[in-house]
Amino acid sequence: MKRIHPTAVVDPAAELGDDVVVGPYCVIDGPVKVGARTVLHAHVTLMGHTTLGEGNVVYPGAVLGAPPQDLKYAGAVTRLVVGDRNQIREHVTFHAGTEKGGGVTTVGSDGMYMAGCHVAHDGHVGHGVIMANHVLLAGHVTVGDRAVLNGAAAAHHFSTVGRLAYVGGLSRIVRDIPPFCIAEGHPLRIRGANVVGMRRAGIPADAVARLRDAIHRIFVSDKEPARLAMDRLAEAHAGDPFVAELVDFVRRSDQGRNGRANDRRAGAPPAPAPTPPPGRSA
Repeated sequence: MKRIHPTAVVDPAAELGDDVVVGPYCVIDGPVKVGARTVLHAHVTLMGHTTLGEGNVVYPGAVLGAPPQDLKYAGAVTRLVVGDRNQIREHVTFHAGTEKGGGVTTVGSDGMYMAGCHVAHDGHVGHGVIMANHVLLAGHVTVGDRAVLNGAAAAHHFSTVGRLAYVGGLSRIVRDIPPFCIAEGHPLRIRGANVVGMRRAGIPADAVARLRDAIHRIFVSDKEPARLAMDRLAEAHAGDPFVAELVDFVRRSDQGRNGRANDRRAGAPPAPAPTPPPGRSA
């Protein structure tokens, strides 16, 4: 049974699942779809072609599905798709996509988005992600599963944060952050392996140890160039999917296939020549 407060405004085109709660002064504007057991506290706004999955809790002042903040956007029908069981706190904003970016912004399930977070157009955020207060993602940013971004970290457009990465507060993310790493600072540097996050994710202890060694050799140690370290690691751990994921990510990023070099596809000036991974010389 739905519970819709008498002060809420719900578009007749909207579709609300079973046991949805719509609190005081909420506005659901357009053909929005809200999954079962989702709770909208007071003053939540859902707009446009937004799909919000089941069991989400959305707190006052959040605005989900507003048009993208992109000067090239001219009113095309684009979407926001949010998964299940997210905690979306006060004044969070998720924007719809743009035609040029594929037309959809996606946010996964089981995430925590604390007060004031922003996911811009054409972003793709994975499952189990935690964003602390006022984390800002520009357009076309990708965040992998179970990444943690601490307060007021900000990501430049087209950057990628790998899965199980841990990003310190106030960090300025202008290049990709590889999976399994701790990164922080201004300028951003890789500080080591996210051992706690990997253990919590159930990665086996021996794999965590190999990743910790690999991250140290690629990003921290000065004993050999980063590219040589990656070649040696790929050869020594040819059957390890976790080391392969780390090395492949860094190589793709360095070649411009996974990060800022994508700027040119959006009509921006060409990206600068590839540079070494954060925190290391080549």
